[in-house]
Amino acid sequence: MACTSCSTSDGGAPKGCKNNGTCGTDSCNKLTVFDWLSNMTLPGGQAPFDCVEVRFKNGRKEFYRNTEKLTLSIGDVVATEASPGHDVGIVTLTGELVKVQMKKKQVNHEGEVAKIYRKASQKDIDIWSTARDKEEPMKVRAREIAIRLQLQMKISDIEFQGDGSKATFYYTAEDRVDFRVLIKEFAGAFSTRIEMKQVGFRQEAARLGGIGSCGRELCCSTWLTDFRSVNTAAARYQQLSLNPQKLAGQCGKLKCCLNYELDTYMDALKDIPDMETKLSTEKGDAICQKIDIFKGLMWFAYIGNFAQWHILKVEQVQEIIAQNKQKIKVVALEDFAIEIEKPAVEKTFQNAMGQDSLTRFDQPKKSNNTKKPNKNRRPQQAQKQNQETSVKPVKKIIPNQNNPNTNGPKIRNENKDSNT
Repeated sequence: MACTSCSTSDGGAPKGCKNNGTCGTDSCNKLTVFDWLSNMTLPGGQAPFDCVEVRFKNGRKEFYRNTEKLTLSIGDVVATEASPGHDVGIVTLTGELVKVQMKKKQVNHEGEVAKIYRKASQKDIDIWSTARDKEEPMKVRAREIAIRLQLQMKISDIEFQGDGSKATFYYTAEDRVDFRVLIKEFAGAFSTRIEMKQVGFRQEAARLGGIGSCGRELCCSTWLTDFRSVNTAAARYQQLSLNPQKLAGQCGKLKCCLNYELDTYMDALKDIPDMETKLSTEKGDAICQKIDIFKGLMWFAYIGNFAQWHILKVEQVQEIIAQNKQKIKVVALEDFAIEIEKPAVEKTFQNAMGQDSLTRFDQPKKSNNTKKPNKNRRPQQAQKQNQETSVKPVKKIIPNQNNPNTNGPKIRNENKDSNT
């Protein structure tokens, strides 16, 4: 994805801010780092830091040393050292902030660091683009081979090296996988050097990306660089339902965002009794059923009568606990319970668009005992008369043509049912 100011046109050329996707204001690049030291000048006599950060496919980043003293800026395509051959990537960070990132990733900048050969030429970019176009059909073919060999694994992504000499297959698997037959199949089908690399389910989601349940891009594919362990205790502290379908992300594991507000909930729970709190009263023992952390309310119910809950403030619960520690029982929870008034819902419907009233069906219909005569219905006498006229034969008087001298008329019956 890209921000609206640097979206691409039909021809693929960037438009808008004209920064070629390196403005750092949005998700033009995965795991983009904003260089807040770019406008600061170094003290006199201090040489700039000689290491840069280079990004490859799907957010994979590495650090390289600029031994050739090249003038590099964010967005430059460079050819870097690889084993064997060289790789092609995009510069994502330069200057003193790279030292901070290397310290964060626990990379010793004074030790051995791979170097940058040169800025990528047009030939390097063409070979790199051609290799990238082979990745998608190769992934489909590789999955077919893995299914045919009945291997319990999933090939999630393929990344070609910049010079096209090696292809790295990223896969996920529950158990150990035997690659002896698979590597031979891949080498014969693709005619290139093969490297298999296993990644976790969260790393797979970070490489592929996607949209989370919040409607935004996945945190692991945009800005989250380290994966902290998430357990169900984080959901319990936040009073969340332990529903695996709602708590799991696209990786199948618990969502990383469960840890974001955990510290706030832990601070709020310091002064609130535990969920297993039991209050002793003369009416009976009561067990906690629900806690509203930020309102400071707790719901209790007597043992044997869990249908009726009593709302108590945290201060009142602590007071009852203090009395129970002194072996003193309170009379009942009803003496401490509070009532929360539900806000009345006002019916403020207005027929602004000239529509009918919403309560038009609430009023019963008026029942009329008198039945109006049906004008379309014919009287029975008229119907009988019509039936008689339709059945009765018609007599027609015609002159006798055979004997013209005869003056008497000849009668012939014209009935539709007769043949004469």
